[in-house]
Amino acid sequence: MRQQSSRPVERSSSERSDAYLATYLNDHLMGSLAALELLQQLREVYAKTALADFFTELHEEISSDREDLRALMKRLGVTESYPRKLSGWLASKATELKLRVDDSATGALRLIESLEVLGLGIHGKLALWSALRTTADFSPRLQGFDYERLLRRADDQRWRLEVVRLEAAKAAFAGTQMMLRPDDDASRRR
Repeated sequence: MRQQSSRPVERSSSERSDAYLATYLNDHLMGSLAALELLQQLREVYAKTALADFFTELHEEISSDREDLRALMKRLGVTESYPRKLSGWLASKATELKLRVDDSATGALRLIESLEVLGLGIHGKLALWSALRTTADFSPRLQGFDYERLLRRADDQRWRLEVVRLEAAKAAFAGTQMMLRPDDDASRRR
């Protein structure tokens, strides 16, 4: 019986790059799913508040970003990884459990922690689009995608989320009322 080598199979530089890119894109696709699930929960919890419109708008934008990512993956021939999708779902459930343990559904701590989780995801999305934009200069197959538009949208999401996060921080840690009203455009300003 021939003993199998424990060394990994050597891949060409191109194959390795393709595998890295597929993993990277699937990781971000997984993250977007977790963000959408969290936003759906927040929309339901805050349905009758001024935050409902903010969470609905952010959900729609992240859904659109996810579709842009899926379109890029399709164009590159990258298939969705179901094991990664499952791990993303499990991670979102673990996050949900952690948030439930910390505070009630409408609690100020739960809101700020939820907003910070979303902020981390948006920061990751900025990193994704920036990395792909930079890499496109060296990889023709990544060219022809509007990374600038995606970067602007992610940056806008980051700043709007930050306004709400800071209001939530004041409510959580200083006992103030959140100052956002349905007609207040503070969640749209930097």
